[in-house]
Amino acid sequence: MSELLDCLILDDEEMSRNLVKQFVEKTEGLNLIGVYGDPIEAANALKKTRVDILFLDIEMPNMTGYDLIKTLEEQPQIIMITAKKEHAAEAFDYNVTDYLVKPINYTRFFQAVGRAFENIENKKDRKGANEIYVRTESKIVKVNLDELLYVEALADYIMLFTAENKYIVHSTMKGFQSKLPSNRFVRIHRSYIVNKDKVASIENLFVVINNKYIPIGASYKDDFMSRINML
Repeated sequence: MSELLDCLILDDEEMSRNLVKQFVEKTEGLNLIGVYGDPIEAANALKKTRVDILFLDIEMPNMTGYDLIKTLEEQPQIIMITAKKEHAAEAFDYNVTDYLVKPINYTRFFQAVGRAFENIENKKDRKGANEIYVRTESKIVKVNLDELLYVEALADYIMLFTAENKYIVHSTMKGFQSKLPSNRFVRIHRSYIVNKDKVASIENLFVVINNKYIPIGASYKDDFMSRINML
């Protein structure tokens, strides 16, 4: 691995935490920045610190692993570590990188880390991407990113809007955002991602794109304003 990846471990079981910690420390390319047994403490830490990989238990007191994922503004590569196989299907609905069942071994751990590294490298490559393929209405459609105006959340689905078309896709906002070039597409609200190149104006707390007024969420405002080229 050519790049140092910052990692955080969250597991309420001490033995499991220590084992994952040992695996991280023996793996070249990983930098451990935190080990937590309490999910609330970890959630507070993740608000202040960006990580590349999160090793995350599912069943914990006060807050489950799924609950914690919902608090993340920007989702890192998440490697679930749990004692129960039956969580696997639900875990991948949260766009996790891999799913490890306790007791884990180093070979399987290393495979998961390799997958996280590949995803990070692929995400970098996507910054120059100009198209994306989505499954909608039982077919796969190519969407030109130059034509994509904004994305809106709708329950368990998202809607992609161009000037001419609308596509309904079964996906989470976080999952879809991870596939978009981060230098062009910005989340401005829990329910909206916009193509910043298509912004016609900003009026009060709204972005105007193709005569559509899109609200800017308070927690997203500073990040959005820092990413536009404003005199």
